[in-house]
Amino acid sequence: MNAAAAADKSRLLVLIALTDNDRAVLARHFDVLYAPDAAQRAAAVAQHGDTVRAVLTNGTTGLTADEIDAMPALELAAALGAGVENIALDHARSRGIALCNGAGVNADCVADHAMALLLAAVRAVPQYDAACRAGVWRDALPMRPTLTGRRLGIVGFGHIGAKIARRAAAFDMSIGYHNRTPRDGVNARYFDSTFALAQWSDCLVIATPGGAQTKHLVDRAVLDAIGPEGFLVNVSRGSVVDTAALAAALTEGTLGGAGLDVYEGEPAPPQALVALQNIVLTPHVAGTSPDVRDATVRNFIDNAMRCFAGEALLTPL
Repeated sequence: MNAAAAADKSRLLVLIALTDNDRAVLARHFDVLYAPDAAQRAAAVAQHGDTVRAVLTNGTTGLTADEIDAMPALELAAALGAGVENIALDHARSRGIALCNGAGVNADCVADHAMALLLAAVRAVPQYDAACRAGVWRDALPMRPTLTGRRLGIVGFGHIGAKIARRAAAFDMSIGYHNRTPRDGVNARYFDSTFALAQWSDCLVIATPGGAQTKHLVDRAVLDAIGPEGFLVNVSRGSVVDTAALAAALTEGTLGGAGLDVYEGEPAPPQALVALQNIVLTPHVAGTSPDVRDATVRNFIDNAMRCFAGEALLTPL
């Protein structure tokens, strides 16, 4: 791109890793500063912060108040996905900076993956797969429970939680949920605490936002309330579940099994969990697929164009 062409485009600072295709798509609309690691990020803010009109990040990578202050022309701070826990939202708002995320864009994909983890944990799909490859037939293996007809508790009943409930209904599951406030028009039982929901549930799926307010919301008491025949699935943020408590519950058998897509201390899954046989692990991929990624990038572009045109955002915060 020549200097004149770049000058016609608004400068976008990207703080997260993107594919070459994602970057090419963004480059059609923006003068892109790509800074996916700490050193590049610091250099980009220091050298070019005064020309940045938009930042694209995610909840894990975040955006600090000091970085916002180093970008006087900043008009939009966006999270590619739904999470926003490490973005200085209040500080951005105090500066009049617009905020948006990708809420709802990947909800179907995350809900699909949550059910996949739940089925894999309940039916021991990875363990059966390994046994079959090793030549071990069913008579030498323990039988696993049926998912159909069980009680499913959902912590966080937003876009993703509601879609998980729809999928679980196809398994004739009874649905309960905990949310900050009850939802109108929801065909599910509301519980006023995560602990009460866990006591009722056979399976508990975590779909609540991360951040300080939900850190270790699922602690040992909640895990014990699910019980030795119960299962936990987390597709939200690793910080919501107390890793040490989960490892202890799975090791001691006070929790039947678990399926995790997110972890404390990502990208490495906690070593306390890796060696366990009653847990299914995936590398934070619940919300990713080629079609979802295309839609998420498109959602950001649409939000940015609307912001610069003074129009209402599609997915504001």
